[in-house]
Parts: sequence; structure tokens; C-alpha cells
Amino acid sequence: MTAETTAEQAQQELLDEFEMFDNWMDRYQYIIDMGKQLPAFPEDWKVDELKIQGCQSNVWMHHRREGENLHFDAVSDAAIVSGLIAVLMRIYNDRHPADIRATSPHFMKDLGLDKHLSPTRSNGLNAMLERIYRVAEAEVAA
Repeated sequence: MTAETTAEQAQQELLDEFEMFDNWMDRYQYIIDMGKQLPAFPEDWKVDELKIQGCQSNVWMHHRREGENLHFDAVSDAAIVSGLIAVLMRIYNDRHPADIRATSPHFMKDLGLDKHLSPTRSNGLNAMLERIYRVAEAEVAA
């Protein structure tokens, strides 16, 4: 992926990658492996105002501006949720807020993840997506 890749293109690349897998167990393992590669999350960022509500496990998300783009960091204490975070970071990290807002937050349904997650994990994924879109919307409005 290059710096010129849009969030929509990153979504499509991930959809294409998922077509390689014949079954959901392989897709889950792929997601879990992605989560294992997340960068370290500073312990002092694990504070209530950065905690994502509605997740089955503990999830914290931090964001910052890097030039014109937004950068997100997040962590979870559950392997599959860490993988979901890695998917979101791959799609939305280091993107211009308007680029984030121009994409559909429903692409996870295209991946089929909503059919295979427990309701609480699905709620957590939606809460993380909502946070990303709220941050991007606030930045576009600023």
C-alpha cells in the first residue's frame, strides 16, 4: 500500500485478500495474526476517556493528527478484537479525515464479519468504527 492509496482502495485490497480463504477459521486466524503485529500501546493511554464503550473486552483508542492525516492507535485484551483493531487501523490509519468520511463504514459486512462475530464483539466493532468516523467528522468540520 502506498501513501496515495485511499481508504476505499485499502478496503478493496482487504476484501480481495479475504477471497483467498476457503473457510472462516482461516480468516479468523489471519485477523488474529494481524492483531499480534499491532504496535505497543502506552500504558498511560489506558484511561477512561480513551476507552471504547460497548466492547466485550477492554479496548482503548487514541488518535492524533499527523500533518493533514489522522493516525489511530488502539489495543484490546482479546486476540480476535486486536485483530479487528488491526483491520481498522489498516483501512483508516494515516488517512485524511475527508477520505475516511468518504468511505462506507459498512464494508465490514462485505467481509462477512458481522455474520461470524458474537453480538458483543459486533457491537464493539461498531463502536470502534463510530469513534473513527466521529473523529474524522469533527476534523472535517474544524
